[in-house]
Order: sequence, then structure tokens, then C-alpha cells
Amino acid sequence: MTTDKIDPIDLDNIQNELKNCRTMDDLTGKNGLLKRLLKDTMEKILEAEMNESLGYKKYSAEGKNSGNSRNGKTCKTVKSDFGEFSLETPRDRKGEFEPVLVKKRQTDISSFDEKIISMYAKGMTVRDIQDHLNDLYGVDVSPTMISTITDKVMSLVTEWQSRPLHALYPIVFFDAIHYKVRSEGKVLSKAAYTCLGVDIHGRKEILGIWIGENEGAHYWLAICNELRNRGVEDILIACVDGLKGFPDAIITVFPKTEIQLCIIHMIRNSLKYIASKYQKEFMGDLKMVYKAPTEEKARLELKNLGQKWGDRYPLVIKSWEKNWTNLSTYFKYPDSIRRIIYTTNAVEALHRQFRKVTKNRSLFPSDEALLKILFLATRDITKKWTMPVRDWGFTISQFAVMFEGRVILDI
Repeated sequence: MTTDKIDPIDLDNIQNELKNCRTMDDLTGKNGLLKRLLKDTMEKILEAEMNESLGYKKYSAEGKNSGNSRNGKTCKTVKSDFGEFSLETPRDRKGEFEPVLVKKRQTDISSFDEKIISMYAKGMTVRDIQDHLNDLYGVDVSPTMISTITDKVMSLVTEWQSRPLHALYPIVFFDAIHYKVRSEGKVLSKAAYTCLGVDIHGRKEILGIWIGENEGAHYWLAICNELRNRGVEDILIACVDGLKGFPDAIITVFPKTEIQLCIIHMIRNSLKYIASKYQKEFMGDLKMVYKAPTEEKARLELKNLGQKWGDRYPLVIKSWEKNWTNLSTYFKYPDSIRRIIYTTNAVEALHRQFRKVTKNRSLFPSDEALLKILFLATRDITKKWTMPVRDWGFTISQFAVMFEGRVILDI
């Protein structure tokens, strides 16, 4: 690792130095003014610390027969936000001097850790981070060092994943996103299970992210049990995709919860079995079902749909009829609430943000590596969640009436 030689700067002539700065590189570059100013300023502070430690200034007569004196300087390379440079730290003969500004054996005075974690969170690869730090600061950072720094995040992940949760979440969206992960020498498709809750104040909150093999109802059951162990006592409405056994897994842990299967998922699954030449006509008829103003009207339109298309596509029609109890939950609510719960789009939007961050990585080396980047992405994404869900005042008032005794409002 090489260190740039830095020409000393006279602190009394900063104005003259500033006049000579013509570009940003002159100011913040590898041998720029700020880097040289930082070096000289720090060395002066260290000298002042030595004066205080010894009780007298350099060359002062007070130092004679004082029992301790200066003993040259120690030179070491330190990393800063403006790059690396050589810093001279004064020594005393007894070795009693303990600098405060830059401690013994400390070689990093930058916020590189935060910068590296931030770049990692934005989806930059290790190579991207290496090149960026070298171009911007003239610092060579090894892949091992980057991994070591980002691994510090795992303790935060553990703490976040086990934090206490609210007793009540009026709405919770459950969904999973899939990635390729290396495990025991094999490349596996793994699911990142995501729970997105809306609390009683209408604020969105990611309750947790879990990495597991293959999306399955038994895994969701374990997640629901964990949510209960972390303090969740009640969920009013759970919005889920069409995974078989999923509603039963939720009801097992939260028996009072209403289930709403995602209408959009159901439509997509249905269209897979409809010939392309009939899809437009079929969708026109199906729209009469899920856009109906009441459940009674929807049932009538579903019957009409079956009479028209049942012979040609019996599996599609039977699927809607079989799942109707959980597909029709949203009909009992006004339009403003229907728009929130009829689809898992809220959590899918979150997953689209995850995709933006992970698009440069076709394969993750471990579950921990995947969880690490999703957690960091979560921190960035949730910073923007400053407002409650639209029309939440009306929504929670409706819930207070419909779920009397389960929703307690502080008025």
C-alpha cells in the first residue's frame, strides 16, 4: 500500500493556497489543499496534546529535569476521507503519552466504514466499491476489508430481526422474492420472505425478512409464530398470494384474522391457461366479477363467467369458486380500503426496490450475504416512508367499527 507524499502547508497562508485552487481536484484531490490541511492541523493538535501531557512546550526550560521529555516521532499511514497520508505522532521517553485525536495503532480516521456500507446498500459490487474509493480518494481497499466492514451489519440485522413489534397491525402483506444463492457447493433458488405491516397509525413497517429454501406454507407458519413471539397479538387483515395452505398457516397463529387473496395474482394465474386469442374477451368478463360493487353482484357475475367459459376452461373457473371465501373479503369494505387490500402490490413495490439494488448480483455467496444487502436496502427505502397510508383516518375509523374491541383508538 503506497502513501502519497504531501507537501507541507503553512496554516497562516491558507488564503493564498485557496487562490491557487482552480479545480475540485486542487481542493479535495489526492494531494489537494484539504488533505494537506488535515495533515498539518492534526499534527499541530497532537503536538498540543503532547505539551499538555508533559506539562511544558517544546524547547521550554520548564522541561529540564522534569522526569520525562520528547523522544522523536512515530510515522504511520492513516486513511482519511481525503485519501491516505503519512501522519507524525510525537513520542515521550517514558511511553506515557496517549494521544486522544488519533489513538495508538489507529490507522483509520475516516468515515470509510459508513461510505462502504452505504455504497454496498446502493447495490454496488465489491469491485465497484474498490474502483470508486481508489478514483475518489486514492485508497486501495481489499475485497476482504470490504467484506469485513459490511459483515459488521449482521449484528444490526440480528437486532432488527428480533426487535419487539406492536401488538396490533391492522393490515399485513405477506410475499416472497426469489434469488440464486450458493449453498454447500450448489446453486439454489431461495426465497426472501417479507412481511410488510401497516400499524394503527397508518405507518408502513417491514416486520422482518427471512431467507429459506422454496416458498412454502410451513415456512410461513414458522414466520407467523415468530411474529407472535415478538409481540404481535392480532392482525385484522392479511393480504397474501395464492400459495396453497398459506391462509391456513396464518389462521393457525392468528385465528381472528381475515384473509384476502391477491386478486392480481389470481388474474395472472388464470391468464396462463387462457388461449391468447380469448384473453381479451375473458378479461372483460372476469372484470365484471372483481370490479362488482357488492359481493352479491360479484357472485352473480362469477356464475355467468362459469356458464360461458366453464366448459372450455373448467380449472380456471373452479379455482375462483374454490378460493372465493378468501378472494371476496374486500367486498365488505368501501373503495378506499378495497384499493389497499385487494392486492399485495404494496409489498411487491418493495420487492421492485430490492431488485434495483440486487440487479448487479446474479448469485449470492451465502444466505447471510443476501440478507445483509436486503437489510441495508430496507434501511434506505424506509427512510422515505414518512407519511401514513392514504385516507388512513377514514380507514382506521372503519376498522374500529368493524373490529369492535380489537381496535382501540386514542381520541
